[in-house]
Amino acid sequence: MDTGGNSLPSGADGVKRKVSYFYDPEVGNYYYGQGHPMKPHRIRMTHALLAHYGLLQNMQVFKPCPARDRDLCRFHADDYVNFLRSITPETQQDQLRQLKRFNVGEDCPVFDGLYSFCQTYAGGSVGGAVKLNHGLCDIAINWAGGLHHAKKCEASGFCYVNDIVLAILELLKTHQRVLYVDIDIHHGDGVEEAFYTTDRVMTVSFHKFGDYFPGTGDIRDIGYSKGKYYSLNVPLDDGIDDESYHYLFKPIMGKVMEVFKPGAVVLQCGADSLSGDRLGCFNLSIKGHAECVKFMRSFNVPLLLLGGGGYTIRNVARCWCYETGVALGTEVEDQLPQHEYYEYFGPDYTLHVAPSNMENKNSRQLLEDIRNNLLENLSKLQHAPSVQFQERPPNTDLPEADEDQDDADERWDPDSDMEIDEKRPIPTRVKREAVEPERKDSGAPKGAAEQARGFDGATNEIASTKSVDAGAMVIDEPTVKVELETSNKASNQMYPKP
Repeated sequence: MDTGGNSLPSGADGVKRKVSYFYDPEVGNYYYGQGHPMKPHRIRMTHALLAHYGLLQNMQVFKPCPARDRDLCRFHADDYVNFLRSITPETQQDQLRQLKRFNVGEDCPVFDGLYSFCQTYAGGSVGGAVKLNHGLCDIAINWAGGLHHAKKCEASGFCYVNDIVLAILELLKTHQRVLYVDIDIHHGDGVEEAFYTTDRVMTVSFHKFGDYFPGTGDIRDIGYSKGKYYSLNVPLDDGIDDESYHYLFKPIMGKVMEVFKPGAVVLQCGADSLSGDRLGCFNLSIKGHAECVKFMRSFNVPLLLLGGGGYTIRNVARCWCYETGVALGTEVEDQLPQHEYYEYFGPDYTLHVAPSNMENKNSRQLLEDIRNNLLENLSKLQHAPSVQFQERPPNTDLPEADEDQDDADERWDPDSDMEIDEKRPIPTRVKREAVEPERKDSGAPKGAAEQARGFDGATNEIASTKSVDAGAMVIDEPTVKVELETSNKASNQMYPKP
């Protein structure tokens, strides 16, 4: 792997990383509605910290190009994508049957700019996959992505479009095997379901299990048919701390990397597993959460880092800022720099927050049983399954850089009347960013998508056997931009999601 680039050396493995970071300055303006726990504004808060810590200067910064309809339809059903494109707050009362059919309403409300939001966050995830496929970076980051609950034909848990599935489909064009790891407090059900019957994608989810959204992710759910043993679920209880979490994470992921040998890794870094999350019930510190990023980075495999859940937004921004530093191999100071959202972080104004004294309901015996069970399942895997492409799908062409792109932060309109739950941002000049113009496919013929799906030639292999509508996914043209997020089950159960 090319180890050149402008990122700093990692303390753990001493290898430099080239990092591509995707961010759209408009993303913070999208608003789910009064009282809704999902707040895209947290992405802008994260970006502000990155700018004022000076981390943007060590990365390539890109504004993702929006995903097109056909990009989204590589996984999602045509009629569902058409619905997302056409529905508006003004017309939703005339489409009550469609709203119910596609599970759009309370948890997943209709709001102004919904489709553009989806295009934006999906575009960042697929754009990151394209950069990795072309070897232009070692790590790609899209904190607006990671919306792991969206299904082929419906929204779920604050997620409308599953940018993760779309990014994995893109990575499969170059890599025979892709590993998906999910450290959100909620089970990564949408991604697991999409790849439940293939051995080309392994999904590993560490999550709260029990009376908790989405209610899936039992340790006995291990995949089906060719995908048997290629789905791993790590069910956890309330109050898990750093030590207990890593007692499972490191040996399990170490074994996964040994036997599966992925060509690329996608890590969903949902921050609702942090201590003190508005919807969560775990007790991880930011350093403990970030240790998972550091561990996966140490394998020197192309890595896509995505966001996800996270509802105490000041801690989400803290976490993803620190994890960007981990990706770069930079230790950031605990004392926060002065910036436009500084008052959010009082009274301590520090990056790290101490875990609480909540009870850890995960006994050592429970942890040992889970670890032994999953390591035994991994021992049943064939080492690095070989996959022969019947016909290899064409790569997505890289977009040409727009050198005339304006300063991203100046695109924010200070006169906008967009309502934001928190405070309005103060525009600042940070780093000039490149815009990713629309990506072009290398002349993929119609139907190449189906063959591309050929996770070993089988066109229906990626179709979920657990889904009611388990149509096969098309791996046609990858080019998407979207952002969304998953969330967790609120204590009052008003928002039972991610």
